[in-house]
Amino acid sequence: MAEADNDQGLAGLASLPSLDALMQALDARDMTPGWIPRDKPILTATMHSQFVPAHWRYAEARAAMQSAGRLIDTELAERRNFVMRNPIEGNDFSTLRTLICAYQSILPGERARSHRHTPHALRVILESKGSFSIVDGEKTPMETGDIVLTPGWSWHGHGHDGDEQAYWFDGLDVPLTQLLEPMFCQDHPDGWESVTTTTDHSPMRFIWSETLAALAQAPADPTGHFGTTVTLPAPTMPSIQLQVHQWASGWRNAPYRHASNMIYVVMQGEGSSSIGDQTFHWGYGDTIAAPAWNRIAHHASADTVMFCMSDEALMRWAHYYRIEALA
Repeated sequence: MAEADNDQGLAGLASLPSLDALMQALDARDMTPGWIPRDKPILTATMHSQFVPAHWRYAEARAAMQSAGRLIDTELAERRNFVMRNPIEGNDFSTLRTLICAYQSILPGERARSHRHTPHALRVILESKGSFSIVDGEKTPMETGDIVLTPGWSWHGHGHDGDEQAYWFDGLDVPLTQLLEPMFCQDHPDGWESVTTTTDHSPMRFIWSETLAALAQAPADPTGHFGTTVTLPAPTMPSIQLQVHQWASGWRNAPYRHASNMIYVVMQGEGSSSIGDQTFHWGYGDTIAAPAWNRIAHHASADTVMFCMSDEALMRWAHYYRIEALA
């Protein structure tokens, strides 16, 4: 009987009397015609990010973190951080489509408990003397100007043996992980991971003085888009590309746009950046979000070192990347 009913149903689907009847039958079966117009088209002629260019001032975040240091401790907030949320409707935390960033702080004598998660993470240390990171049992310093890596699913925690409040920038690929859905997170069973190795030099740490030395030896940028650039090796974090740019006072780039989401952190200097139709004047520690396929034009008004995290390597791997020079 069930087979006969099914055959009758198939016959009915094959002989529907009108397009409206076909649309209703498809809808009842959770199918939708590919030819109908939609509020959000399936395909578009050109790329357009839903995220907007944005700028966060480190001086403001730093002042707020001083208040946070008085008002909440690491027992109540395992990570005392301020997430930089892109100001678009309906967005709760993402900085750009694939990336999220935050400012974080720790007080002298504090320890942030160890945990691990699927997303890859990094820290750009803005002000610190005496803080440290423990990644998979390896303890390394976190000093001003350092860039510290936390590959996905690595145990990590940090502490502070110095005398002054420490501040840094956090960057992660949390939005990408949520989009692809392999999100896992776990607290360390001991609360605080034991130290098995202590070292100043580690693949997880890029020391400020060594970054400057690498920039001094780096070749000139033949495109004029990016300035003198070094790419930091992070093979265990393939979804995030890490670069540091050096721009002499007065430098202007050749404007461009490309299919990559980028987040800049000012490690030294000051200047301005026009991203899309917005212009931001930046200084030390500031963060600038540049959504993919927006025009990018920089001007350094002082000697500048600029950190950049992006999804460019991911876009290239997927054969999605393209770049276009602009006037």
